[in-house]
Amino acid sequence: MSVAFGLAIFFMLWWIILFAILPFGLDRTQEEAGDVVPGSEPSAPQKPRFLKVVILTTVVTTIVFGSYLALRQSGFGLDDIPFLQPPVSSSGQVLDSRFG
Repeated sequence: MSVAFGLAIFFMLWWIILFAILPFGLDRTQEEAGDVVPGSEPSAPQKPRFLKVVILTTVVTTIVFGSYLALRQSGFGLDDIPFLQPPVSSSGQVLDSRFG
């Protein structure tokens, strides 16, 4: 795997995980707190915690990406999962017409 490909995978995982982590830990909206900042949406969080979210996202993404690299280096693939392979007769022909 090239460095550019690895960075692209990490970047995509980071954005996916960011949007998965973003809603966790929101306490109250500005409207619920009674302190709406002029020019902002009343449903905006009262205390944005962007630094905490970015750090947590980076840590989780690093773990997921490391697991992806380890799985890739191990040589394990989709062909190693038995229920993903089409049924084959003893002569080597595919038994199910959906698989070609």
